[in-house]
Amino acid sequence: MLLAAAGAGILAVSLVGGYSSSVAESYGELRPVVVLTRGLAPGQVISPKVAAASFEIRQVPARFVPAEALGDPTRAVGLEPVGPMPAGSYLTGPGLMVPGSDRPKRRPLGHGRHAVEISVAGAGALSGGGKVDVLVTTDNDRGGGRTLVAARRVPLISIGRTGQSEAGPGLTEVTLGLTRGEAIRLVDAQTFARRITVLPPAGP
Repeated sequence: MLLAAAGAGILAVSLVGGYSSSVAESYGELRPVVVLTRGLAPGQVISPKVAAASFEIRQVPARFVPAEALGDPTRAVGLEPVGPMPAGSYLTGPGLMVPGSDRPKRRPLGHGRHAVEISVAGAGALSGGGKVDVLVTTDNDRGGGRTLVAARRVPLISIGRTGQSEAGPGLTEVTLGLTRGEAIRLVDAQTFARRITVLPPAGP
């Protein structure tokens, strides 16, 4: 019985190890990224003490990491957030600025909104500072698809270089001011949607 129990234990460990390896291989290469363990406010200068208390490095599949995400927390020391950075978000280069620089301060996003980066199509003709509607296009079992408005009139904070997103060819990294519900919906859509598009909102 002891031998049988030991054999079952070894088999279970082997199966779990094989499953973990299979999951890791399915998501691809891992990349170190800095994640906030607690939120930072706009204008809060990041000292070594703040960095040690607010950041941690995690290994995340490269396909899920924004193009501008930082992997070294020391690169943020001496800088300050451009806008609110909630706990759990990635630390990104465009979200930081030199204190007292000429770069304009971002206007408040409004209660309950946070700066979130996503990869989208259709951003080339837009400029930061306005508002956009965010559309999600999905496929169905018959090979067609449908397009839904996932978020209406959300602040467009900044736009990366067109076609430079690592998420796919022709996509652009944009930073939007989203509510928690909108952020969860759009981050999830990046894993299954055929396309996420931003357009100027209809009407005034």
